[in-house]
Amino acid sequence: MKALVLSGGSGTRLRPFSYSMPKQLIPIANKPVLEHVLTAIRDIGVTDIGIVVGNQLRAISGALGDGSALDVRITYIQQAEPLGLAHCVAIARDFLGDDDFVMYLGDNMLPEGVAAIAAEFRARRPVAQVVVHKVPDPQAFGVAEVGRDGSVLRLVEKPALPRSDLALIGVYFFTPVIHEAVAAIAPSARGELEITDAIQWLVARGERVRASEYSGYWKDTGRVEDVLDCNRELLRTLTHSVAADVDEASEITGPVVVESGARVVRSRIEGPAIIGAGTLVEDSHVGPHTSVGNDCVLRGTRLDDSIVLDGASLSRVRGLYGSVIGRSAAIATVPPPEAGPDTGITLGTRMASSRHRLVVGDHTRIEVAA
Repeated sequence: MKALVLSGGSGTRLRPFSYSMPKQLIPIANKPVLEHVLTAIRDIGVTDIGIVVGNQLRAISGALGDGSALDVRITYIQQAEPLGLAHCVAIARDFLGDDDFVMYLGDNMLPEGVAAIAAEFRARRPVAQVVVHKVPDPQAFGVAEVGRDGSVLRLVEKPALPRSDLALIGVYFFTPVIHEAVAAIAPSARGELEITDAIQWLVARGERVRASEYSGYWKDTGRVEDVLDCNRELLRTLTHSVAADVDEASEITGPVVVESGARVVRSRIEGPAIIGAGTLVEDSHVGPHTSVGNDCVLRGTRLDDSIVLDGASLSRVRGLYGSVIGRSAAIATVPPPEAGPDTGITLGTRMASSRHRLVVGDHTRIEVAA
C-alpha cells in the first residue's frame, strides 16, 4: 500500500501565517501538522508516500526532505492549479501505479490514528473505504449516507438538507479501481474534479464502497482557533521530560517538556507545556497548554494557552492567552515612544496589565506602550 498526502491549498483562513508558510507546516506541540500526518501514515505500515504540493514545494520539501528522518520515503508531486482532490489522484497516477493507497488531507489531525480502519480495509478490501465522523453541522461537509452493514449508499457534497450526520473527514482508502472512476467524472460546478463524485460513480456502478466511523478527536487545522484547540489536545498526552538547564529559582509543575539546549531562569512553567531547544525562559510564567518553539526568548513575560513559533521573542509582555506568535516575531513592552517616525505597531497602555490575544505573523514587531 502507498499513501497520497494532499498539501496544496492557499490556507486563506490561516492568514497571516499562510502568507509566509504553508498551512500544513504550522506547528502543533512543536511539530508541523504534516509531520503528525506522516507519522500517522507510517503507523499503519505505509512508508512510500507521495505528497501533492502547489506553489510551496520548496518550503515543504525543505521541512521534510526525503522523509528519511521519519523512516518514510517521500515523492513530491506538483499540482500547478488546485483542481480538486480527484485531480490529485489523476496527476499521481504514475506514482500510485496499481497499488492500493490511502489518501490523507495534509491539514487533518486524527491523533488516535486509523490503524483499526486500515486493518479493516486490508481484510475486506472493498474498492473504496471512506472515513467518517459524526458532526453537528453536516451541511459544511461531504456527507455519507450509510447502510446498516457499513456500505455507502450515497455521497452528497455540502447538502442543503443532510440525510446523515456522518461527514467525510479527509482520509480515504482506495484500490486501483478509483482511477477508472476519476477518469469517468467531469469537473463540478466550481471547476474541480471532486473525489465525492468519483466515489459516488463507484457506488452507482454497484461497486463495494464502505464507510468506517472514526470516533476519536478530529480537527481540520484550517483556522487559528482549530490549531490552538488541537495544540491543547496533543499537549494533554505529554510525558514529563526536562533535558535542559533549569535553575534552582525556577519551578516546573505538571507534564512539561523542556528540550535540550533550552534554559529556564527564575521562571515558573505549568504543564502541559513544551519549551523547544535553544529557547531562553527568564523571569517568566508559562501557563498550561502552551507550546514555545526553538530558539525563542521569553523575558519578564506571562502567557498561557498559546503557540510561539521558532525564533520569536517576547519581552515584558504579560497576560497573553489564546495567542499565536509567528516565526522571528518580536513583541515588547517599551516606554512611551518619543516623537518621531513609527518603527513598529504600538498597542494601548492597558495591554501590559490585562489579558489579551494576539495573532501575529512571521517577522512582525509589536511594541506595547508601558
